[in-house]
Amino acid sequence: MAKENTDFGTYQKARKNHWDAIARKMDSWKGWSAAYHKRLAEVYRFWVAPGMRVLDLGCGRGDLLAALKPSRGVGVDFSPEMIQRARVLHPDITFVEADCHNLQEIEGPFDAIILSDLIDDIWDVQEVFTQLSRLCHDRTQIMMNSYSRVWELPLLVAEKLGLAKPKLSQNWLTTEDVSSIMNLADIEVIRTWHEILWPLKFPIIDKFCNKFLARLWPFKLLTLSNFIMARPRPRKTQEAPIVSVIVAARNEAGNIAEIFRRTPEMGAATEIVFVEGHSQDDTYSVIEKEIARHPERKSQLHRQTGKGKGDAVRLGFAQAKGDILMILDADMTVPVSGKGEFINGVRLVYPMEDEAMRFFNFLGNKFFSLAFSWLLGQPVKDTLCGTKVLRKSDYELIAANRTYFGDFDPFGDYDLIFGAAKLGLKIVDLPVRYRARTYGTTNIQRWSHGLLLLRMVAFAARKIKFT
Repeated sequence: MAKENTDFGTYQKARKNHWDAIARKMDSWKGWSAAYHKRLAEVYRFWVAPGMRVLDLGCGRGDLLAALKPSRGVGVDFSPEMIQRARVLHPDITFVEADCHNLQEIEGPFDAIILSDLIDDIWDVQEVFTQLSRLCHDRTQIMMNSYSRVWELPLLVAEKLGLAKPKLSQNWLTTEDVSSIMNLADIEVIRTWHEILWPLKFPIIDKFCNKFLARLWPFKLLTLSNFIMARPRPRKTQEAPIVSVIVAARNEAGNIAEIFRRTPEMGAATEIVFVEGHSQDDTYSVIEKEIARHPERKSQLHRQTGKGKGDAVRLGFAQAKGDILMILDADMTVPVSGKGEFINGVRLVYPMEDEAMRFFNFLGNKFFSLAFSWLLGQPVKDTLCGTKVLRKSDYELIAANRTYFGDFDPFGDYDLIFGAAKLGLKIVDLPVRYRARTYGTTNIQRWSHGLLLLRMVAFAARKIKFT
């Protein structure tokens, strides 16, 4: 043990002296890193919304942390020279001189924790991840980037030429290595991806390489930075949540009684929130009668003023009282069950009843599931299944940041999926059994809505994938 402590002390002392020297050198030297760090800031700003409580480990001079505009920003670095400069450059942010292996003096929790270009330079990666547990809540977003070993030789050459900051020996951990270590520390990886194919500032070329080519095979294999987004595994809670089931109902009079019969009581309590949308049958009055017949069930009924399922869902979410929000198709083709951060129903796993989904609708769903799985970086097998489940607190964040995507989705499904992906929520596919309709006809217009979905693919590519 004494030998290990001596090795650790020697390791840390050498690195502290090294980064102190780098801090002094950076007062008059920039090298090629300005364009690289600018791109890093763009990536982190996409995922970390302004106003969050952010902890930056290995913060250096604090430029990345300041770029995120946190409501509470705390930067930690063991180099006193770096911390001294960070306090001068960004006086509105708190900077602490501390070793990331010992974060006892830091008070949390934080909404986002960043480790940028850090894990390859620390002694005990697992210990650092273990330290984070006390500083997280269940929804804390942990993000990091590290160098790809593909760039080991180019970076060494750049250092020799004085273009890049010199480094001491590195860990060179792969994303698989880091994921395994995170698992030991009860941290779950949400997604991994690659960034920065061209780390130099060069008009047009840098944007084309970093925003487009870096997303495509085989170019993504040659990128400089590996990114990981993760979250601590949820702690067990004692209180059961209240569940709100949103039912968007248009021309569904014959299905209302079944909703009461087949919707189970979930959590501490379950409420059913009906939003009737300009029906040509007597759906509204049927809902009123069924609510009166079931006084034991918590129920609400609202008449939609706008148009489209997406508008109806938003109205239902706004009126819901529950902690968990769940969308249920009024045609009752999907039994409701499941749990997770963002649950997305999948109708394409279990065998379907005859005529439950027309052939071209099935092919369309397959195509769009492949397209959106690639665009979002997480598997999404069925984008238009009516079953969606998420926390109300997460929905409120999606709604607050809706201006990034705009009001583009009449269905409501993509508004939620895109928003969940942008928040970094783990999207979990839940297989459900899809039954044939017992009343009415589908409101989906196969060809016109298919063209609309193609436009959404292009939209998602521009707003999420190639940013």
